[in-house]
Amino acid sequence: MANVSYFNLTWLAEHLREELNTKRTILVYAYNGTGKTRLSTTFKDRGKTVDENGAVMSRDTLYFNAYTEDLFSWDNDLENDRERMLELNTDSKFFNGLRELEMEVKIGKFLERYVDFNFYIDYDRRKTDPSDDTEVILPPAVMFFRERDESGDPIPIKASRGEESIFIWCFFLAIVQLVLDRAEAYKWVRYIYIDDPISSLDEGNVVMVAHHIAQMLKDPPRDVRVVISTHHVLFFNVLCNEISKSRKYFLTRERRGRGFTIQETDSTPFLYHLSSLVELHQAERSGALYTHHFNMMRRVMEQTACFFGYGKWEECIKPESEAVDPNQTGYKRVIDLMSHGDYSLYEPREMMPENREHLGRALRQFLNNHPFSTALFAGEQT
Repeated sequence: MANVSYFNLTWLAEHLREELNTKRTILVYAYNGTGKTRLSTTFKDRGKTVDENGAVMSRDTLYFNAYTEDLFSWDNDLENDRERMLELNTDSKFFNGLRELEMEVKIGKFLERYVDFNFYIDYDRRKTDPSDDTEVILPPAVMFFRERDESGDPIPIKASRGEESIFIWCFFLAIVQLVLDRAEAYKWVRYIYIDDPISSLDEGNVVMVAHHIAQMLKDPPRDVRVVISTHHVLFFNVLCNEISKSRKYFLTRERRGRGFTIQETDSTPFLYHLSSLVELHQAERSGALYTHHFNMMRRVMEQTACFFGYGKWEECIKPESEAVDPNQTGYKRVIDLMSHGDYSLYEPREMMPENREHLGRALRQFLNNHPFSTALFAGEQT
């Protein structure tokens, strides 16, 4: 399949839905800032039906993305500073049948793979309103603990950001398992859409999560389809290896916001640092350089450093001569500066002439000092 462009995310979401008529799983790789999260939301919205008042009558997509964590919020017990709990927004259909389905047991089976703490869900939270002595019903909430006091009661702890993220991920996996088992509460799910579940995980957990989800979803029920999108190369390649019959796409955003392009990769996992390198090379030769190309340059160097076993990405920078930059500081300083700050990937800016020269020199010396195949560059001189 050649590159296909779509004017907006709605058209792209419709394309994915059509693809899923024949494919059971789609994997999407895209750089941060391309629109992955918005695509997952658009895909989900295309499966809703609403009445004349805008109320949702039905839906077909269970999704995990950056908004999923917003369904959980901390009650830090500011009055007593004791029982810190993670509240659940039960207005969401995400929590269907929570109590009846014994979710604690199901979540615990996943969570024990990743962490060393325990939890329980309090479904009967109440407090007394001091203004009129009436009892107020509170939302269900999760308490985390590692130890119990002398009476056997759990001693609450405040989970770290990473621990909270992995708990929410395991909560989602428990629901996915219910979908795969075709539990009554989740029979409405026709599509499972997962966007970047690994934002707070270290590299070891990235591989574990990818392997785990691949094992769960490599052969879903015939009436369930799956889309997984990510910006993480390692996560994507593990999924590619383990879900071999999936459709694999590389998603990019057109310059100046003129739509989105998807490219189907080969049957073997596509190495996106090589794709980035080819794109950088073409952009440098054509002069169409934007500030976000510094982000791409740094990512390529990070991946190359991992391959060669370097301790730091800047070890990929080889000075052109001792007189020019004996300590490699010039290139590193420019790449660091231009790949951070307010150089937004959402609003690409054309480079100033001096920055074009900096990136061009850094790219040329990088290519000259690392043995990438010249076949990557379609016969062009590097």
